[in-house]
Amino acid sequence: MNDTRGANETGALRLGTRRSRLAMAQSGQVAEAVTRVTGRPVELVEITTYGDTSREQLAQIGGTGVFVTALRDALLKGEVDFAVHSLKDLPTAQPDDLVVAAVPVREDPRDVIVARDALKFTDLPSGARIGTGSPRRMAQLNSYARSHGLDIATVPIRGNVDTRIGYVRGGELDAVVLAAAGLNRIGRGDEVTDFLSVDTVLPAPGQGALAIECAAENADLVAALAELDDPFTRVAVTAERSLLAALEAGCSAPVGALADLLADGQIVKEMRLRAVVGTTDGTRMVQLSTTGPVPETYDGAMALGRELAAEMLAQGAAGLMGERAH
Repeated sequence: MNDTRGANETGALRLGTRRSRLAMAQSGQVAEAVTRVTGRPVELVEITTYGDTSREQLAQIGGTGVFVTALRDALLKGEVDFAVHSLKDLPTAQPDDLVVAAVPVREDPRDVIVARDALKFTDLPSGARIGTGSPRRMAQLNSYARSHGLDIATVPIRGNVDTRIGYVRGGELDAVVLAAAGLNRIGRGDEVTDFLSVDTVLPAPGQGALAIECAAENADLVAALAELDDPFTRVAVTAERSLLAALEAGCSAPVGALADLLADGQIVKEMRLRAVVGTTDGTRMVQLSTTGPVPETYDGAMALGRELAAEMLAQGAAGLMGERAH
């Protein structure tokens, strides 16, 4: 273990980030916020992860953790002081020596379409080719199309935002599905041609949220970063990720989940957790929801996710996920 961690309490904090444009953008935004609450400058340390270099489909390379492991290794070696992850990429099992010190306010969790000719999803022509690397998106888009008499073909793709949108601009695909949060964070929200309602496509557990992680032993930094935590976002994503863990599914599995906070005026009264599991062709789906008081503790949020997962498993969800990740 590197014993220089925390030795320079006034120098720059080192933020470990993936090299992608999106990762750099969201890490830069977190860096500014950390400087505001700590008064210390933050320097970005770029780290290449296996998920960035592999050209395989995420479902083939294991999905879970492929963007995270190298960042966590750098944290544990003391090469960086903290790291920023897209929460939907984070494995549900948390290492004992690392802590998610903050989950800031969530961006828009919805999926969006970027389509040719500014088309909406339901206006795409018969036989439209829609690109996505996500089994979750494929399952729900195919299910919606099947139940609404639409003829679409989902095409597996990988690559950064430029690459994906390039398939549409170049005429190879009619549309691609992306996360609203990612496009917003890199200033490209104006390229969205349609927002997919969460009633049509539930997002990935934790989508739109970030996790700020650091070494558990660095108590001062944990406390400082905690000022960026949004308790409502944290309780929502905790419930979503608890459901994912209870299904024993990785982040590349066809599982969608979203916890909504239901407000009466300005008062948040209840939380609704919705989830879906389906085969990628959309022929078989298990979709359930539960509503109750907003959990006041971490354990309460975990229990909510586990309970809904148990109901889904009782309805055959396990058989729809392909190989289950352990």
